[in-house]
Formats: sequence, structure tokens, C-alpha cells
Amino acid sequence: MKKIIVILGPTGVGKTKLSVELAKRLNGEIINADSMQIYKGLDIGTAKIKEEEKEGIPHHLFDIKEVREDYSIYNYQIDGRKVINDIIKRGKTPIIVGGTGLYIKSLLYDYNLNYEKECDTYDTLSTEELYNKLLELDKNAVVDKNNRRRVIRAINYYKENNKSISDNKTNKLLYDVAFIGLTTDREKLYQIINSRVDKMINDGLINEVKKFFDEGIYSKPLINGIGYKELYKYFEKEISLEEAIEKIKQNSRRYAKRQYTFFNNQLPVVWFNVDFNCFSNVINSVCDYLKK
Repeated sequence: MKKIIVILGPTGVGKTKLSVELAKRLNGEIINADSMQIYKGLDIGTAKIKEEEKEGIPHHLFDIKEVREDYSIYNYQIDGRKVINDIIKRGKTPIIVGGTGLYIKSLLYDYNLNYEKECDTYDTLSTEELYNKLLELDKNAVVDKNNRRRVIRAINYYKENNKSISDNKTNKLLYDVAFIGLTTDREKLYQIINSRVDKMINDGLINEVKKFFDEGIYSKPLINGIGYKELYKYFEKEISLEEAIEKIKQNSRRYAKRQYTFFNNQLPVVWFNVDFNCFSNVINSVCDYLKK
């Protein structure tokens, strides 16, 4: 049996459900690897696990920061490794769950991260202007040009360390890990994503976001997070509610594509197709694999 289990994949494929079932069977505890679920109050838009869904299983690194507080991959690496080592020391199985690939890789691989003193957010520049600025500084940077947060981080990293963030890569695992990926065909996934967004709206996502907007909070998770940034534009009367909802769906689908690209290129994932009609088939297949 591997000492650490990672459950990854796009939104809506059953990562949370699988994690709880594995934790019950393997004496496990769950560690969050979703960069948005770190924050308190971002519940509906992140599909955060509800208390009753935890079934008594300890869950770590959920709701540990206020939305106004800064939290970086550097902080996550430190916090996550402390939790992993504590769980292992107590003879239990760490089960890492989420879709933020860089969080997972920085936690488990020999990533040498420094505290980021540079924290300029470049509010006066568009995302395209920022990307061009990055290329002027660092022509070797490999960063999604549409991901404003990643572009800013790459600029600040270069300015502080005088080297490319793309050089900070490693394939050396620090732990014995099984990477479990849940997947389904693209058409089914997009249907799930679209339906999930509609459910979030019905469950009160607009009120969840409006609370932060009314308080005048414009922190990183709110202006960058899918489901939050689009509704902020609606509240600012830049787009209609219908346009905001469609953009949430569109951006969620695009993010899922980027997740697959990262997982397949960066991590040794073993993929399992989800049987939505009988999820126990997935659970049993994963358990059989882990016994090998």
C-alpha cells in the first residue's frame, strides 16, 4: 500500500466522495489541495465539502484563511507537509484531494520555494500587457498567458530571484505516492460542469459573492476565482447576469482542459473512468489498484 494517496481530476467527477470512502477503508485523513477551498466563506462557488458529508473523517487545510489574507504556494507547501508528516506519524493514511496541480506538485516533489517578498499586483496593467512584460523579463517562462495570477507570480519570482520560475522544476518525489485520477468523456464532463454551475446559482452563489462585493473586498481569490470574478463584473454592471453565468460555465470548461494538460504532463496519474450510475464500481477499482 502506498503511504500517500492523491485523488485528482476536474470538477464534478466525484473526488470528494471517493476520498471519504477511501479514508473510511484505509484509516485515512483528508488534505485539501484546492487553492480556493483554503478560504473561509468560499463555499458554494468552490463546491466545498459540507460538514455532514465528512462522515467524521478529519479534514485538513479547509477554511484556514480569510479572503483578505494572502496565501501562496510557499505557505501551502509548509502547511501541507506538516499535516502529512503528522498524519503518517500517527499511523494513518494521508489522502490529498483537489484540482490545483501546482499545490499537489509543490507538496510532494522536491520543489525549492522561497517566501515571496515581491507582491506587486500590477492593477494598472491588462493580462495581455502583463504577459508581454513577463516575456521581456523572462523569455523562457512557460506560463498560461490567460492566468493573470500565474503571470504575476512569474514576474515577481523573476524580479526577486533573477531566474525563471520555469527553472524551478523537479521530478523527484519526496514520498511514496499513488496518483489516482477520476475522469469521464469530454461531452459528459461539460454537461456536469454546466449543470453544476446552474446548481450553484440555485443554491445561493449570487448571495455568497454579493456579501464580499458589498463589503468592498477585492482580494485575489475573489477577483481571480472562477464563479467569483464573473459575478463581480455583473455587480459592477459590466455584464448581465446571464452573461456572467455563461462565462462561469465557459471558464470552468477551459480550466478543466488546463487541469488535464497539467496532470498528464506533470504527474504519473493512473486514470479511472467514473461510473456515475454505480459509483461503488469506481471505489472498488481504485481499492483493487491500491492493493497491488
